Amino acid sequence: MFNFIQTIVLVVVKNVFLICLGFGLFVYVSCNKTNDDIQDPAWTTLQKKLNIPAQPYNYASPYLPAFFNNQFVTILDNTPAENPITNWGATLGRVLFYDKDLSLNSSISCASCHIQKLGFTDSVRFSKGFQGRHTRRHSMSLTNARFYLSGRFFWDERAATLEDQVLQPIQDPVEMGLSLDSLTLRLKQTSIYPILFRYAFGEEEITSEKTAKALAQFVRSIVSTQSKYDKGRIQVDDREADFPNFTAQENLGKNIFMKNLKVNCFGCHNTDVFAMDHPRNNGLTVDNADSGIFIHTQNPLDIGKFKAPSLKNVALRRHFMHDGRLHSLQEVVDHYSEGILPNPNLDGHLHSNHPFEPYRMNLSVEEKNALIAFLHTLTDEVLIHDEKFSNPFR
Repeated sequence: MFNFIQTIVLVVVKNVFLICLGFGLFVYVSCNKTNDDIQDPAWTTLQKKLNIPAQPYNYASPYLPAFFNNQFVTILDNTPAENPITNWGATLGRVLFYDKDLSLNSSISCASCHIQKLGFTDSVRFSKGFQGRHTRRHSMSLTNARFYLSGRFFWDERAATLEDQVLQPIQDPVEMGLSLDSLTLRLKQTSIYPILFRYAFGEEEITSEKTAKALAQFVRSIVSTQSKYDKGRIQVDDREADFPNFTAQENLGKNIFMKNLKVNCFGCHNTDVFAMDHPRNNGLTVDNADSGIFIHTQNPLDIGKFKAPSLKNVALRRHFMHDGRLHSLQEVVDHYSEGILPNPNLDGHLHSNHPFEPYRMNLSVEEKNALIAFLHTLTDEVLIHDEKFSNPFR
């Protein structure tokens, strides 16, 4: 009997001890939280307006397929040493990119004309500015903008760097209409930007230069790596080999794009990021009413030459060419097949023996359909739905 009572007493004492120990640990932990456990009041301010994670998305070192690391791609990277992509820098850039207060009347943002689901281009031929007036050129896709050797931007390459480019639409009297002084003042008067600039640059000071750096970091982070083409390319050593995940029609289209000397699309849109190598005149017009890069080179041989964006996500676009004159991939393929116009500055890939004699590819219906099918494999569904490139405002 005594042993039984002794056992019960020991059990009760043990349970009481465990309860007290647990309560003591609870009190200790509650009273000794680390700084990481205490919610930063500044972070609370951000969360009221923004849907961004406490640990920022990985913009600085995202997954890149092995074939992105070859010399022909890496040499195209226009990221300057003084403005590498950082996670918080690109996060700040994302917020700025979607903020309508960067326009004079707070009606449009950068994202208004560069729509994620369309591969960061616009749905209309000419974008509408803050007062309803329209731009004179089509909105250029931002997919893979990071990969362009010269680092110049806009269709006519008037901006020497992406850091120069991102501030120009904000100041443009048609597009956003806001001076840089007004921009900086607006950002300083908000509750979120001093915090975001501190996270991105280590101090709350807000300048137009830092604004440009953050926007440029975000744009350069928009890299396409998850298209059907990418998934096939990683399975082969030679991109000219048939891809195991492609249909017969898609492989035929790839062969026409890359290997068919009659077409030679890859001569201009080369490497696995499908970036243009340099501006070209593709015979859209005879008169060169839009002078293209001549605006800054002042070289008569450059009249009518334009930069072009990467072809990744090209099938998502609603309009094509610098002025959006073509409205489908069918029209684009038809142009190169039999619609190139004579032009004194016509690119060498597109004329025969004389600049005024455009080369006629005369593709068959089967070849055209195959080429279009291949261009659809460049669509990156992951990129166009990725939250880290989406609107962060609640």
